[in-house]
Amino acid sequence: MRYFIFSSSAAVYGNPQRVPVREDDPTVPTSPYGSSKLMSEVMLRDAGMAHGLRHVILRYFNVAGADPLGRTGQSTKGATHLIKVAVETALGRRPKMDVFGTDYPTPDGTCIRDYIHVSDLVAAHADALAYLRDGGASATLNCGYGHGFSVLDVIDIVKRVAGVDFKVELAPRRAGDPAQIVAACDRISCTLGWQPRFNNLQTIVAHALAWERKLSKRAA
Repeated sequence: MRYFIFSSSAAVYGNPQRVPVREDDPTVPTSPYGSSKLMSEVMLRDAGMAHGLRHVILRYFNVAGADPLGRTGQSTKGATHLIKVAVETALGRRPKMDVFGTDYPTPDGTCIRDYIHVSDLVAAHADALAYLRDGGASATLNCGYGHGFSVLDVIDIVKRVAGVDFKVELAPRRAGDPAQIVAACDRISCTLGWQPRFNNLQTIVAHALAWERKLSKRAA
């Protein structure tokens, strides 16, 4: 094995001390998922030091959307991803959706996240491999767009794109959810030459909605 690209997560940062969060900021995960990703990063860096394994660690922020041509998308039953849940609710596949926590230190009290289109994330992997093949040094890079949307922002956009109102209920916080996490994304662009094509939440939602409609037709 000459090159290694690792799918890590913004969860390694936990509750970041500043927003947007940079790759060299403290990593203090607040969930087992984030801890496992951070441990894998450490092992990969150790392998790089010991055996010269060049690698790129990609820290995903909130991946969403679907293939623009409708070929693939998230099909997980009982998914908990916000946009997936909201779109399913808009299409009547769920009776309601819950908002977990409305007392966070954010403008509307709900969590803020940086959403990245899955197709742009795919492109980041291709760019990372090309970078390593061209002799690039090992690197750790955020995969996000650099701007965040609250839970209520996302729900509002889903309602507008779908043209449907749906039931939303407020619920207590979930353990381990950071209040706000948004990527500083200049390093990935400078290092890999990565240029996102779908940096628009309405586009992300529209592609997710089209995919869910396709799934609904299959199930009919």
